[in-house]
Amino acid sequence: MVGGKKRGRKPKTPITEANTSTYSHLSDDDIVFSVKDVEIIEEEDDQQQKREQPITRRGRGRPKKIKHQHDDVEPNFSLPWQRKRQYKSSSSGFVISGRRVLTNAHSVEHHTQVKLKKRGSDTKYLATVLAIGTECDIAMLTVEDDDFWEGVVPVEFGPLPALQDAVTVVGYPIGGDTISVTSGVVSRMEILSYVHESTELLGLQIDAAINSGNSGGPAFNNKGNCVGIAFQSLKHEDAENIGYVIPTPVILHFIQDYEKNGGYTGFPILGIEWQKMENPDLRMAMGMGSDQKGVRIRRIQPTAPEFHVLKPSDILLSFDGIDIANDGTVPFRHGERIGFSYLVSQKYTGDNAVVIVLRNKESLEFNMKLATHKRLIQTHIKGSPPSYYIIAGLVFTTVSVPYLRSEYGKEYEFEAPVKLLVKHLHEMAQSEDEQLVVVSQVLVADINIGYEDIVNTQVIAFNGKSVKNLKELAKMVESCNDEFLKFDLEYQQIVVLQTKNAKAATLDILTTHCIPSAMSDDLKQ
Repeated sequence: MVGGKKRGRKPKTPITEANTSTYSHLSDDDIVFSVKDVEIIEEEDDQQQKREQPITRRGRGRPKKIKHQHDDVEPNFSLPWQRKRQYKSSSSGFVISGRRVLTNAHSVEHHTQVKLKKRGSDTKYLATVLAIGTECDIAMLTVEDDDFWEGVVPVEFGPLPALQDAVTVVGYPIGGDTISVTSGVVSRMEILSYVHESTELLGLQIDAAINSGNSGGPAFNNKGNCVGIAFQSLKHEDAENIGYVIPTPVILHFIQDYEKNGGYTGFPILGIEWQKMENPDLRMAMGMGSDQKGVRIRRIQPTAPEFHVLKPSDILLSFDGIDIANDGTVPFRHGERIGFSYLVSQKYTGDNAVVIVLRNKESLEFNMKLATHKRLIQTHIKGSPPSYYIIAGLVFTTVSVPYLRSEYGKEYEFEAPVKLLVKHLHEMAQSEDEQLVVVSQVLVADINIGYEDIVNTQVIAFNGKSVKNLKELAKMVESCNDEFLKFDLEYQQIVVLQTKNAKAATLDILTTHCIPSAMSDDLKQ
């Protein structure tokens, strides 16, 4: 423990989205790749939870299998000036057209090196990560070495399967080193919560066994076409053999997004919260006619384009010409309905959509530009280490889902402070650059006597000025010439330090704790 001080929190259990997911792969006739031996910085408990994931595709002749190995270095969100211990992990994937390989995003998220190995081969090939789609948990890789592509035939995608259609999942799950093939049927198709990003997209539920290590493996129909990617499973004492597959509409959206924009731009959302209109008295009070159906808009995200067009208590009647029912569903396939967010997810970032709303008993039509989601508490910190700022031993950082996992374990939704969870679940960012800044911990020193027990408490203001983000706070503190530094914290707490002494003590504290800098690189720019 830094400084030898015990902190009042549970032991940290590093967590990846994959901790709650399981993954699988292709069938006998398919070429399967696996990613293996990837070094990642992570605590030991997580090393055992990493999965092998093969990459698969359809080919003629004898099938080949490939493993991909990752060397990963995961950021340490609790001690943001460090990274966790490097570790290796394996996962599955499959080849698609254009000399590309698909796997799960959580398999390569913090990679430093990725290697692919074909089934039946002892050669590992260095791979390049082209795109990581955190929302849909898909990553795209490629290999420059021409030898890798010899004898490899891309997988062909099939249509969205129907309920009770047979599926075969292929991969490299725990329990052995060779390829594993499991079969089952599609038991449900609906909008699912994707664990990796906490987003809601179309997903398939199957009853084929999907175990740790199956991540990124393809699921095939009885014609040998890929209909999805295994990516998570339900772990519950009352449930058995419940696995989830990313379906082809989501996969093709990811691929076409990359091809269209030269990179991954994400899945757009309609930045609203809504209420069902199933109660007849509620519909009457809102001025809806007997032939009108829709949902009531409760709140609109201030950072969303819709904020300037829609209003609370508008009744959303249709999206792009498709009527929305009182329960928020739209027609899907014959005899099926699905949440209307499916229509939004079929669009691309920057696309326009026509919505019709009922406002004061008048129908209004708006043409709106769709954008991705800006959360106050981010689910992922993409491509950069976590930000931090230290003054007089007070460690300031921003709250994110990886930070909550690092501090409170994978059960953070039960263990984290209630106020942080309320902000995570319900608070909306008021601007694009807004962050939730907290005092993460206090590195014990003479200068901060009496403040040692402050842990994960939000910073509300500094010297009477509201704190919008960490960079702004660091700038205000660094440029402060007042006699005192005063931090207003949540729960009506305050921290007051003499400016001159606080700044003078910082360097010694950094030296004592072997911290290279008082702030992260992004705050220096």
